[in-house]
Amino acid sequence: MQQYRTVLSIAGSDSGGGAGIQADLKTISACGCFGMTAVTAITAQNTVRVSDIHPVPLTMLEAQIRAVLDDIGADSVKIGMLHSSEVIECVSDLLVEYQVSNIVLDPVMVATSGDRLLQQEAIQTMKNRLFPLVRIITPNIPESQILLGSIIRQAVDIEEAALQLGEQFNLSVLAKAGHLQGELLEDVLYDHETGSITHFTNKKIDTINTHGTGCTLSSALASFLAAGASLEKASAGAIEFVAEAVKAGSNYRIGKGHGPVHHFHAFWN
Repeated sequence: MQQYRTVLSIAGSDSGGGAGIQADLKTISACGCFGMTAVTAITAQNTVRVSDIHPVPLTMLEAQIRAVLDDIGADSVKIGMLHSSEVIECVSDLLVEYQVSNIVLDPVMVATSGDRLLQQEAIQTMKNRLFPLVRIITPNIPESQILLGSIIRQAVDIEEAALQLGEQFNLSVLAKAGHLQGELLEDVLYDHETGSITHFTNKKIDTINTHGTGCTLSSALASFLAAGASLEKASAGAIEFVAEAVKAGSNYRIGKGHGPVHHFHAFWN
């Protein structure tokens, strides 16, 4: 019998379908893996804003994770919106208990709309409890600035941020450059396992349809890691997937704000 490559997404639900669990499942499927979920929170969300957040009870979050890992297991785990210290502690304890090791953390703090998705006091809990367990984090510029307490103004600062984060927390970092101005985007991978630094350059696409790019990137990365790719090859594949999804989605109009990327660009006509 054949075996699926499995990816568990632990994240929030986006009712608009562009980000969160919904984007994760689309991405994982498009990247050739079998997606599973543990929903941390239900958000009332669209292309314009996040109007409400309803945390899932910790007992239910724990039950979801146990149900998946007891029966199916996971070749990799992608972690997204965790919103509170209590949720971070619950997830961390379970990852330790099940000895999960191939973990991608997207340190979600603020939505594309500007709405805050992580409580201020939970940032330190994430650093203390979750960072020691993950293989790689995928912060954007605002998230890197919050984690480091420093300002990022240009591409050279992104490499320095990746190095600082990786060395401080003993993990690999894929630092994203999407918030910088200019015609080119240069994401930076600091591979803590090899000590290497890799730059990935893509042409910036002029579009407002960027909702869920962070979720999409981290899920694609987790999918390629689940298939056995190295951090460098998985990062390259994830960045290429997002670039093509943004490009394909730029010609669509959905909603009144930041629309989604086109997760199934390789399959739809």
